[in-house]
Amino acid sequence: MATKAQPDCPCKTNLIELRAAAANTHPLMQNLANILRFGAPYLRRYWGRMALGIFLGVLFGLSNAAFIWATGTLFERLAPTPQTSALVLSNAAPASAATDIRLQSRPAPTTEAPSSLGGIRQLGKDANAKLITLLDPWLPLMGRDQDWRQILGGFLFLPVLVALRSFIGYFSSYCMAWVSARIMNDLRYDVLAQLYRLSLDFFNRSTMGDLLARVNNDAAALHRAMSLGLSDIVKEPFTIAGVIFGLFLLSPKLTLVALIFLPFCGIPIIVLGGKVRRAAKASLNASISQSSLLVEALSGIRVIKAFGMESGSLARFRTFSQDIIHHDMKSMKARELVNPLVETISMLGLGLLIVVIFMSDTSVPDLASFLMGVVLMFTPFKKLANVHVVFQMASVGVDRLAQIMSEQPHVKEPAQPEPLQSFAREIRCENISFAYAEKPVLRDFSLTLPRGYKLGIAGESGSGKSTLVNLLFRFYDVTSGTIRIDGHDLRAVASRDLQQLMALVSQEIVIFDLTVAENIACGKPGATPAEVEAAARAANAHDFITQLPQGYDTRVGERGVT
Repeated sequence: MATKAQPDCPCKTNLIELRAAAANTHPLMQNLANILRFGAPYLRRYWGRMALGIFLGVLFGLSNAAFIWATGTLFERLAPTPQTSALVLSNAAPASAATDIRLQSRPAPTTEAPSSLGGIRQLGKDANAKLITLLDPWLPLMGRDQDWRQILGGFLFLPVLVALRSFIGYFSSYCMAWVSARIMNDLRYDVLAQLYRLSLDFFNRSTMGDLLARVNNDAAALHRAMSLGLSDIVKEPFTIAGVIFGLFLLSPKLTLVALIFLPFCGIPIIVLGGKVRRAAKASLNASISQSSLLVEALSGIRVIKAFGMESGSLARFRTFSQDIIHHDMKSMKARELVNPLVETISMLGLGLLIVVIFMSDTSVPDLASFLMGVVLMFTPFKKLANVHVVFQMASVGVDRLAQIMSEQPHVKEPAQPEPLQSFAREIRCENISFAYAEKPVLRDFSLTLPRGYKLGIAGESGSGKSTLVNLLFRFYDVTSGTIRIDGHDLRAVASRDLQQLMALVSQEIVIFDLTVAENIACGKPGATPAEVEAAARAANAHDFITQLPQGYDTRVGERGVT
């Protein structure tokens, strides 16, 4: 399937905003804000599925209030009023009379407009009374003869509500996971595209292990945060809001008591979350060093074996591994302490609530509903605590990804490139100078190469031989002076046009994990089989290629290992 071309990374434009916002945001929300701000341009690409996931998440959260109401309704119908009990014992009245007496025992609905929280609660009671009246024929009632409707309703009432709630939560999580997976695909593409845009000087000051970690580990950490945490960030706040609303309708006073200890749950989240971030950053640095060592060891395995360097390399590898274990254990201890501390604080709040309940005149049905709601309320707090820890770990990767995306290539494309489709006359170096950082390599160097002229350059290491080749390919720009091809300054020519005229044959053998034909044609996408064969014959490689199991279609593997 063809891959759709991606635009330049949109998160570059948000980097300054990200840093400015981070400086003025509370630490608890700073990392979440950074991650969401970094991912916002990607989220906009999939706003439709994202909006659906958020909408379903809101429904899921609010459905918890419906579950509290349903539980309380069933408990209430298990505790009949004295009038209903008397009717059941005497069998003097039909079931409908018991229903009528039970409904009449409720306070008469009021039509007053609410002017306070008490008014809102009264509206909730009025709506509850109307809903009970509507559902009464389908719900069992203690002391009343049950027909098939009450039996079916009693059997399916809670299962239907729970199933509906669960499927809403499932589809919300699916939508968020769908969005996060595609965001990560786009992000990895943009990071690699950004690396291709950067000049060679960036790679000279970066290690292979660090770059691999940024493309793979950092993006994977962000993926975990978005796939696991984005759904909970949407659902759980509305779950808490829905539960609190349901508890408020039952008892405003008990609700306030239940909320007393909730702010204290944030203390371990904030303190331990910071420790997780610091440990994750230290572990990542050690992992980068270990990855760099591994890349060096495997790419230079012949040198290591030739000079007996195995023991020294293994000792360094073990040191990095021990550092990773040390920091990972610190992160694990802080991460795993969050839930026990939050649960302990939650249970202290529940204990206080139980004492208050015994000192009040709360009915058994309301008590059962309220305790069910309290349990439902603390669960999303635990989930949000875990999300905070995951986002703390992911924020380290976001910072590092933002650094890459903010890098600018030192070798820039001309705004209005001069056309250069062929090489007809000469290459001229006019008093060029170049330095790596503060170290000069070439000073006032001049050279003219006519078309068809062959030139060999010899010199000691560091004299500038490779540097001259790099400048001709415009991997770097000269510090001073000018390089011209047929009178065109290389800095005024599009890099693609220059690449069409140049070929590099270096001492370093680079073979990609492709077929032989694809490796030969990598410098000219779309080359015909005849052109590929002609190039192989020119390099005296055609004969041994035809002896391979599948000829030009043989897959040579990484570094030519078939």
